[in-house]
Amino acid sequence: MKPFNLLGKLAKKYWKLILATTLTMLGLVGAQLLIPWIIRLLIDRLTTQPLGQDTLDFITRISVIALVVFVARALMQFTRSYAAHKAGWGVVSDARKLVYEHIQKLSLRFYEDKQTGQLMSRIINDTDLFERMISHALPDIIVNTITLVGVTAILLSMNVNLTLLTLIPVPIIVFAVIGYSKLVRPAFKNRQQSVGELNAVLNDNLSGIREVKSFAREEDALEKVDGKIQLVLHKNLRALKLMAIFNPIFDFAAGIGQLLVIYFGARMAIAGSLSIADLVAFFLYLDSFYTPVRGLGNSMEAVQESLAGFERIADILTVTPEIASPENPHVFNEPILGGIRFEAVNFHYVEGESVLKDINLEIPAGDTIALIGPTGVGKTTLVSLIPRFYDVISGSVSIDGVDVREIDLDQLHQSISMVLQDVYLFHGSIRENILFGKPDATEEEMIRAAEIANASEFIDRMPNGYDTLIGERGVKLSGGQKQRLSIARAVLKDSPILILDEATSSVDTETELLIQQALDRLIRGRTTIIIAHRLSTVRNADKIVALEGNRIVEAGTHGELLEEKGLYYKLYNAQQQLY
Repeated sequence: MKPFNLLGKLAKKYWKLILATTLTMLGLVGAQLLIPWIIRLLIDRLTTQPLGQDTLDFITRISVIALVVFVARALMQFTRSYAAHKAGWGVVSDARKLVYEHIQKLSLRFYEDKQTGQLMSRIINDTDLFERMISHALPDIIVNTITLVGVTAILLSMNVNLTLLTLIPVPIIVFAVIGYSKLVRPAFKNRQQSVGELNAVLNDNLSGIREVKSFAREEDALEKVDGKIQLVLHKNLRALKLMAIFNPIFDFAAGIGQLLVIYFGARMAIAGSLSIADLVAFFLYLDSFYTPVRGLGNSMEAVQESLAGFERIADILTVTPEIASPENPHVFNEPILGGIRFEAVNFHYVEGESVLKDINLEIPAGDTIALIGPTGVGKTTLVSLIPRFYDVISGSVSIDGVDVREIDLDQLHQSISMVLQDVYLFHGSIRENILFGKPDATEEEMIRAAEIANASEFIDRMPNGYDTLIGERGVKLSGGQKQRLSIARAVLKDSPILILDEATSSVDTETELLIQQALDRLIRGRTTIIIAHRLSTVRNADKIVALEGNRIVEAGTHGELLEEKGLYYKLYNAQQQLY
């Protein structure tokens, strides 16, 4: 993805603002070039014409023209600044949405080795550089280029030889800009990378603040954060140091140009080949000649920094979503019932390290099956294939006889509800978290879902009821309360397929009973897959499937598996002795 192609795509929406910015910049260039010319005319009149009423009238007219120019320049500066910044921040907003939207489309495999803070840095810090490019760098480049061309034309019209002398330092400046841009761009990219690393560490430490405090690791956490802060400082100073080298070179080159004009211009004035008015105007325009060159150099800094951000954003946007909706998804003529079939399914995260091998399993619509087996055997991976969090390496997973890869992703996800062991609740109110399952639900539907989930009894005791704020990740709630809100969310979603992954673990016996009662109500009429280590919670399942060594080793009812005296028998008896 080319940086300027991306910029053009995003900026297209704001072409009117960009056009207004461009036109006002042209007006500003005209005003900038007009003032020295007015001074030249004034000096020429004073040095060549007798002082009288005509000259006084001329001074008045010149002053009025200058006043109009100053007022117009002020208005144009406001318009240019407002239009450019409105376009710039509009592009930033669209870029942030574009990056986040693309990240959402990527499969869970993409997130496995990514830090949240790094991704946040791409969305916020790197896209922030679009504003600098739109509002500052590109407008400045346009203004400075036009100014440079205009000033050069005026200088040539006054004296060609003296103008050519002023161009002598320009190759030095151009050489410096080209040479250092090759070093500056990677330096700014490294700086942005270090900012992302700082965000990642801050996110980790703040998200795990309880663990930091409980293990008395505040000093270690501070040292880790400070290390990243110092890294950002080091990378930033290195990038700025490279750009700072440019300024002395520029000043030296500009000084040579001024020296040439002083020496040769004064000699031309003495010789009579250059008027005093032209010499003064030449000096005034000379500043307007070198200032754009300096501005172009400074703009290069902004461009290099922005391009570094573009490259980091492109790294994300060029990642092709591994899992996407089919171009022509299957259309269900009837509501999805929820019959699931795994046929010869094989899966691995790392090639050569099989997680699931030759899995064949059929789950009739409305049935409840339980997946049991040792930790790490692939139970969660197996159910993750149903909503296509991952795609099978070979074989197929189908719902109601249709391969999940042929179903629109939105429809597929709407047909599946999940209640997980590690419940994620959003910062906000209880109401907002329950309605996450169905945003357009009525108040009655929400309350009914909470009642089914056995959550209404603790919600009613909250200071603000359903409007009580629960903190980040539900920090103000107990584990059982979080779990019941998660169940309420699933009840409200009302999907035909339900996945329960260790939904009753890590809670006390009384809370487990409440949760189990809620789950029993939730399961009715749905195709349900339960992952559980506590086997007493799954003995009533229509089928229990035991996994070991990445395969299904046995399947049957509670009674049938006890009679086989296989893996389930061993695990069940071991737990009976514990409990």
